[in-house]
Amino acid sequence: MKKIYFFIVSFVFLFFGCSENSEKKNIENDPLPSWNDVQSKQQIIDFVNSSIDTSSPNFIPISERIATFDNDGTIWSEQPVYFQLFFVFDEIKELAPEHPEWKTQEPFSFALENDLEGLASSGMHGLMTLLMATHANITSEEFKQTVLEWAKGAKHPTLQRSFTDLVYQPMLELLSYLQENDFKTYIVSGGGVDFMRPLVSEIYNIPPEQIIGSTIKTRYSYNEGSPTIDRIPEIMFIDDKEGKPENIQRIIGRKPVIAVGNSDGDLAMLQWTASNKNFLNIYVRHTDAEREWAYDRDSHVGQLDKGLDQAAAEGWTIIDIEKDWKVIYPFELNN
Repeated sequence: MKKIYFFIVSFVFLFFGCSENSEKKNIENDPLPSWNDVQSKQQIIDFVNSSIDTSSPNFIPISERIATFDNDGTIWSEQPVYFQLFFVFDEIKELAPEHPEWKTQEPFSFALENDLEGLASSGMHGLMTLLMATHANITSEEFKQTVLEWAKGAKHPTLQRSFTDLVYQPMLELLSYLQENDFKTYIVSGGGVDFMRPLVSEIYNIPPEQIIGSTIKTRYSYNEGSPTIDRIPEIMFIDDKEGKPENIQRIIGRKPVIAVGNSDGDLAMLQWTASNKNFLNIYVRHTDAEREWAYDRDSHVGQLDKGLDQAAAEGWTIIDIEKDWKVIYPFELNN
């Protein structure tokens, strides 16, 4: 298990106008209907109401209403491994007929056999080999189409649902609530930016330019009048831990007033947000072993340890999935 833990950690590290005087939206109905009437819900609503109230000392101008969200484990599930790793394994299998030598060649044989222990034993070199075989030496448009095609048929191995079905209904409601109140919402994830953009932009109602993640290097080619952006097998930036606030400053240029995460990988982003006078920090804590998964301090994916301590000590909002959410996934609304 320790080997799997270090492998998963390595995967995250290596890759991946309206008038301000009439701003409060007319929300007569519950803006977060999939939430129970709990403290976390009320804290969110109170913060939004004070932020859009021009008479409040906590009023936030529209231009400063920046909300950043992690993705894996925050807006969609991340167990038993990050969804992008399932994509890597599936793509290796898809490409395998062109490479018969992979059947006996590590680390490709590990992916073909779904052998996480074996892949972990191959270390950084094995991981990078698989990543570059599936993410590089292809144009940006070709990669986008590959991701979209994969998502059409790929199923989660235990839930037997499309990966894009496994978004959290309560978090979709939160995104919508913030967007309706003129908060500009961003995804700031350790996952690969070009993996996320085709899959989640429409679901989250967040345009691709507001989705930030880990990147590999690219190169422009005029290509005799048919320009392409070619993906090069080298890492450019890791959007995790301290990389998150660094990328927020580099790309957004404004400090968030709302930050939402679920792991220690998001802690630096929340700490950066907490340096505001007026802010809302939210941690999603996975406590529901029956409807989803229960994990935090000792998890090999989405470990929440130091962040949980700081959140408790400083009074940040903590979402307890088991107690706070009526449903987990959108498809449960039809049951």
